[in-house]
Amino acid sequence: MERLATVAVAMPFGMIFCLTGILVNIIQAACFLIIWPVSKNTYRRIVGAVTDILFLHLTFLVDWWAGLEVRIHADLETLEVIGKEKALVMPNHTNPQNTFPFMDGQIGLMEPYFLDRNWAKDEGKLKSSFQELKDFPISFWLTIFVEGTRMITPDKLLAAQEFAISKGFPVPRNVLIPRTKGFVSAVQYMRSFVPAVYDVTVAVPKGHPIPSVKGFLRKQPSVVHFHIKRYAMNELPESDEGIAQWCKDRFVAKDAMLDKFRANGTFDGKESRDLRIPPKKSLIVAILLSCIDSIGAILLIRRFSLLSNWKGISSLAFAVAFDAILMYTFIEYTKLPEQGKVQARNRQVVKLH
Repeated sequence: MERLATVAVAMPFGMIFCLTGILVNIIQAACFLIIWPVSKNTYRRIVGAVTDILFLHLTFLVDWWAGLEVRIHADLETLEVIGKEKALVMPNHTNPQNTFPFMDGQIGLMEPYFLDRNWAKDEGKLKSSFQELKDFPISFWLTIFVEGTRMITPDKLLAAQEFAISKGFPVPRNVLIPRTKGFVSAVQYMRSFVPAVYDVTVAVPKGHPIPSVKGFLRKQPSVVHFHIKRYAMNELPESDEGIAQWCKDRFVAKDAMLDKFRANGTFDGKESRDLRIPPKKSLIVAILLSCIDSIGAILLIRRFSLLSNWKGISSLAFAVAFDAILMYTFIEYTKLPEQGKVQARNRQVVKLH
């Protein structure tokens, strides 16, 4: 019954998100065919604005529906420039990064960079992609998950710990050992036009669930802390080896910082900005999208008389069933591993060590 209740809550969100996503895809595809050949920067500005509308619907789910509390820990200088400059972002993983199936097309038109996890294949692709960003017309954050995985599972953490022991590296307790080639390439090719690297450490206090789609839909309260340390790009080492070691050192520091966070429930020594008051922009967009999609659905039903015959009723029933299955699949796909298993794995590694 609990799963059915969650799916029932998810269905209106899913329907609105899917319908809006299809519309956004159509707009993006049209702009790609018509505007991209003429002006890449104009295309990028339009796609950025249109995509914001779609993701503001997700922001509404997180901020207004679930009431997620976000707390930023950074020095005042960093807080002043966040969102106003181009930056390379290096976070740790806390939960899976997933999208709805149809978003593959929408994301494809946003110029993301999908990798094969094979450096021989990825190197040329990355270099070309980085150069494409040189004349990007607006501020952006390029996020690189150097831990090289969609999410940290107990088995992956155990494997990282065993590898560290075998190589004589510091044994991680909260993060994985970074894979540095992509990060090194990004720094070397973006030095000239990206002024900063943001070292972001994400943590959830004890007693609060790790945020997930399932938790958001259930209005499950949670708190997420972001510790942000800004490094000027010209502060980083010049050599590839130096950059790689710098990245590894940052993850050793992240691991120690997360240990302290587990003990104290907060990050130390930084200004804290509490983002409990959600922005009204996402609320306005969510209401407008709900109205537009609802009116569109009503007009469609009337136009084709879908409630006046069994064929139309069957079509509507199929659409509702498809939405329910899609939401159920998505919720199950984004389930997180149990935290108790991670702690058990940690105790196992201590014995190995």
